[in-house]
Amino acid sequence: MKLRHLLLATAAVAGMYAGSAYAAADLFPVGQDARFSWKSLEDFKAAHPGLAGQKLTIWDAWSSEGDKSQWEAVLSYFKDATGIDAQDNSSKNYEEQARIDLQAGSPSDITILPQPGLLADFAKQGYLTDLGADTTKWLGDNYAAGASWAALGQFEGKDGAVHQYGFPYKQEFKSLVWYSPDNFKEKGYTVPKTMEELLALTDKIVADGGTPWCIGIESGGATGWTATDWIEDIMLRTQPPDVYDGWVKNTVKFNDPRVIAALDIFGSIVKDDKKVAGGTKAVATTAFGDSPKGLFTVPPQCYLHRQASFIASFFPEGSVSGQDYDFFYMPPYASHPELGNPVLGAGNIATITKDSPAARAFIDFLKTPIANEIWMAQTNSSFLSALKSVNTAAYSSDALRKQGEILLNATTFRFDGSDLMPGPIGAGAFWTGMTDFVNGKSSKDVADQIQSAWDKL
Repeated sequence: MKLRHLLLATAAVAGMYAGSAYAAADLFPVGQDARFSWKSLEDFKAAHPGLAGQKLTIWDAWSSEGDKSQWEAVLSYFKDATGIDAQDNSSKNYEEQARIDLQAGSPSDITILPQPGLLADFAKQGYLTDLGADTTKWLGDNYAAGASWAALGQFEGKDGAVHQYGFPYKQEFKSLVWYSPDNFKEKGYTVPKTMEELLALTDKIVADGGTPWCIGIESGGATGWTATDWIEDIMLRTQPPDVYDGWVKNTVKFNDPRVIAALDIFGSIVKDDKKVAGGTKAVATTAFGDSPKGLFTVPPQCYLHRQASFIASFFPEGSVSGQDYDFFYMPPYASHPELGNPVLGAGNIATITKDSPAARAFIDFLKTPIANEIWMAQTNSSFLSALKSVNTAAYSSDALRKQGEILLNATTFRFDGSDLMPGPIGAGAFWTGMTDFVNGKSSKDVADQIQSAWDKL
């Protein structure tokens, strides 16, 4: 085990990127662009004097060049405002390295990870610092669907009590349906505002001789994961958030009738040859990245594709958002107005793993609009923010702004359920179960199969 850890540590260090090459004035000069909430930076600076020269180390998941450089640009404003010597580090093995560092007693001051389940483990082991009830209230007051975001960072600590250990930052968004505006215009279709309208549009496209959906769930060893997102979105639109929460914790069993009903709604689409490009048999063998391409063929192989915001990177080269393709929020059921506008997504959670005044100041910085807007405004950014006080004009594209506004309109946010389930279920039995479901197994048999796997853990 020690050798394995040593190898991982060596690889991680080799892959590290250290230090910011940016100065704040290099990107968006302070005070010179009305899109930015510069006053929030001034107020933050005034509230955090006397920190110059203190050191702060940050460990996060942003090791790819795009995210890395964009995040370091944001961090440069924190450094300039406080004089703190902040060093940002990451690696491709960021999760394992974070665990190694904590167990070795040498963590970074700040650890930012996109895995709430892993952070919950760290909290239980006593590695995280309680951010306090004030942070819980702040999130509730200042984030859209704030109670949801606060809860995402609340874990049981070593004392057995639940505390606010995490601060959500940099959100991601999955509840999107993609389409071609030209194809919709040609057929006279309109963007549905409710799930009932979306299902009616599905039937109308079939009646018109078309195929409504492109769906592909092939993803190598992870085949089936795209179908799990469908079920999670449907669960949030048919059941209260506490049922969703119970489902991912297995206090609501996987073969509960409410979960089986969600499977059946998905099945009403994916198991109908007339509603899926290539027919049902093609779903499990079509790579998820190839599946939306039918939106762009002439004539179109399909009119609708449900997938997260990242899927645009798989679209044909040169295709333009708002012209060649667009998207809409996967709508709620009109018959369930009590469920509001739920959003399925993911995101990163900042924690203090070594407490200090500099670490506390860093969490305060993340609360400022400027800490969000600087990333929102960078070219090719994928940054979304649930902070209600950000200026959405700062988003670098209309598509990103539209996604940000959907996020701000959310009444409930829930993290990807399969990522919250134990690994053998969320990244195992759930994936294979959905593949079996698409390939012909009944919803009841699949739900029983997944629950049986859970019972054996």
